[in-house]
Amino acid sequence: MKISVNTEIAVTYLSSRKKQTLIAALGVMFGVSMFIFMQSLMKGTNDYFEKMSFNTTPHIRLYSENKVADAHMLNSYLKDSSVKILANPKQLIQRQGIINPYGIIEQIRKNKQVADITPQVTADVIYTSGSVQLNGTVAGVDIVEEDKMFDIKSDMLSGDFHDLNRVNNSILIGVGLANKLSLHTGDNITVTSGNGSPMVMKVTGIYTTGVKQVDETKSYANIVQAQNLLGKDRSYVTDIKINLKDYNNADVVARDLETLTGYKAEDWVQANSQLKTAFKIRAMILNSVVGVILLVAGFGIYNILNMTIYEKIKEIAILKATGFSGGSVVSIFLQQAIYIGIMGGVIGIFFGLLISYGFSRVYIGGSTPMGGSLNYIPMSFYVPHYIEAIIFGLLTTIAAGYFPARKASRVDPVTIIRG
Repeated sequence: MKISVNTEIAVTYLSSRKKQTLIAALGVMFGVSMFIFMQSLMKGTNDYFEKMSFNTTPHIRLYSENKVADAHMLNSYLKDSSVKILANPKQLIQRQGIINPYGIIEQIRKNKQVADITPQVTADVIYTSGSVQLNGTVAGVDIVEEDKMFDIKSDMLSGDFHDLNRVNNSILIGVGLANKLSLHTGDNITVTSGNGSPMVMKVTGIYTTGVKQVDETKSYANIVQAQNLLGKDRSYVTDIKINLKDYNNADVVARDLETLTGYKAEDWVQANSQLKTAFKIRAMILNSVVGVILLVAGFGIYNILNMTIYEKIKEIAILKATGFSGGSVVSIFLQQAIYIGIMGGVIGIFFGLLISYGFSRVYIGGSTPMGGSLNYIPMSFYVPHYIEAIIFGLLTTIAAGYFPARKASRVDPVTIIRG
C-alpha cells in the first residue's frame, strides 16, 4: 500500500521531534486515562447506590395520597371566568387504602413493561420485647412475590422467609431491630398498631438490606396477618409495588398508571430525588475535571505544532513553492495531530483500564451514606466509556491541530524565501 507524500512528510516531522511528540502523546494519554477512570468511578458508584435503593424501593409505588380540598367542584358548578378561591382548605375525608386493589393489579399486569407486581399492607406499629419498645413499620406482603422483586432470600441472615406462609403470627425482622431488642430466631415479640390489639408474633427470620434505617425499623409479615393486626378485612391494601423490565421508563409508566387508576404513582426517581441530584452534581464535577485535563493536553499539542511551523517555516514555503496547495499543508499538520491523538488515546485506554482495575481492588471496608456496607471501591468497566474516551481524545487533538495547520497553509512562500 502506497503512502501519500503528505503522510510521509507528517511522519518525518513527528519522528524528527521525538521528545516533543512523546510529551504531546503523554498529555493525551493522561487526559484519556483520567476520563476512563472518572467515568468508571462515577458509573460504578451510581450503579451501586441504585442497586442499594432497589433493595427496598420498587420502581413504582401506587398508593392513596392524602388530598386537600380544592376548587375544582366550584369551577365545574360556576362555569365563568372568575377565579374561585377556597379559604382554609381541609384534608378530604376518604377511604383508607386502595379500592378494588386486586382488580387494579390485574389491569396493571396487562402492561407489557411490567415485570413484577405485588400488593402490600403497611402498618405503623410499636415493637415490644420485655421492657423495651421501639417504633417501626410492618409490611404485610406476599413473601414469594416480594422475593421476586427484592431478592429477600439473599438478605436472610437466619431462618426461612417461606415460614411467613407456614407459621401463624410469624414475622421477619431487620438485623438492627433484632440487635436493639435482643431477639433471635424463634423468640416472641409483641406488635401493637394504632388501630388494633397487641399481637404476639414469632420471629421466624432475621434479614439485612444493608440500609440502616430499614434494618432498624421494618419487618415483614404475611399480608393476612398485617390486615388482622390493623383490624381490616381481606380487601384492605395500602400499596401496590411494581417493578418494570426497564426501570428507566418508570417516570413515564407512573404517569400512565396515575391516569389509569386515579391513585398516586411514585416512581423510584421521585422516591430517591436526593440521590439523583447527587449523581448529577458528581457527574458535573468529574466531567469538568476531565474537560480541563483534555483542554490542557490540547494546548500542549497546539504549542508543539506551532513550534514545528516556526522551525519548519522555510520548508513549508518550499513545499508551497513546488506546488503543494494550502489543503495539502493543512493535511500534513492535521495528520500529525491525529497521529499524536491515536498514540495517546491507545496508551490512555490501556492505562485507564489498569487504573480502574487497580482501584476496584482497593479495600475500604466501610459504611455508605445510605447505611450499607461497601468493601471495595465500586468501578464500572463499561465499553462505551472507552469508545467515548478515544473519540474525545481525537476531537481534542484535531481541534488543537487545526489552527496551527491553517496558519501554515497561509504562509507566503515568496516572502519567506526572500526573508
